[in-house]
Amino acid sequence: MPASSSATALPLYICLAGPTASGKTAAALAIAQAHPVEIISVDSALVYRGMDIGTAKPSAAELASVPHHLINIRDPLQAYSAAEFVQDAQTLIRQIAARNRLPLLVGGTMLYVKALFDGIDPMPPAQPALRAAIEAQAQQKGWPAMHAELAQVDPLTAARLAPADSQRIQRALEVYRASGLPLSHFHARSAALPQSTVPQSTVPLISLEPLDRAWLHARIAQRFDAMLAAGFIDEVRALRARGDLHPELPSMRCVGYRQAWETLDGLWGMDSLRERGIAATRQLAKRQITWLRSMPQRRVVDCQAEDATEQVLRAVEALMNGDAQA
Repeated sequence: MPASSSATALPLYICLAGPTASGKTAAALAIAQAHPVEIISVDSALVYRGMDIGTAKPSAAELASVPHHLINIRDPLQAYSAAEFVQDAQTLIRQIAARNRLPLLVGGTMLYVKALFDGIDPMPPAQPALRAAIEAQAQQKGWPAMHAELAQVDPLTAARLAPADSQRIQRALEVYRASGLPLSHFHARSAALPQSTVPQSTVPLISLEPLDRAWLHARIAQRFDAMLAAGFIDEVRALRARGDLHPELPSMRCVGYRQAWETLDGLWGMDSLRERGIAATRQLAKRQITWLRSMPQRRVVDCQAEDATEQVLRAVEALMNGDAQA
């Protein structure tokens, strides 16, 4: 299986990815019925406790039906990085394999998938004091001014970021102030790392993708409506009532939560929440599909096909049997 960034081979594992609302959870549970597996979540939103409805977190019954990992492991006030995911996932893959079960990685955070497959170059960890100082400066000067400052020290990163992209500008400035090196330096080093030596045809990635984008858009709208009916707004109200969370945290910038927070701030009317939430989720799905299409070695399953579950199960069997041509 793909080597880690330290070139230490991992036991057999399979990754089931796809855009939001493509049916990953249902497919994963079908795999769990057919094989002894433990599921490792590959989702940067599911790590947060108290964020259940807006993340479409598996139900209590689903979580109880098969062992799950990397769900509800962080408070929304805390960050969780791709580097932390890789370390946690590699440890879990080895532990699950030692129990004679199949590690099944399921989710749509493509940065995590790429980091696990290709390795990740360590960069400075989060620095809360630096981050707070940058945020305080931004409140005084505005994020476009902070973007201009970034352009002076890291023009490559600044060129690919919008002046209002506060989260990424903040992280890039934080990395520079902590290390004295631009974020682009770390990205260049990461790109130069030896990639996995496993042949592309054997990379264990099954990708649920729709042939008809309109089908996925309809699923996204249906799911967002179901979230609203299940009390999503009340969930965000409860998070706001804690008093220690704010909209610039990674947790509160998750799709849906950001739009709900802004709605409760009075920036938009409640009537526009549905429209904005669905639009943001569609954009997320588009980015996820773009990431997946950059991985030609993936095994694509049409998630809208009537036999999609059977196709996924056949792909799993092929990977478990080492069949690169299936």
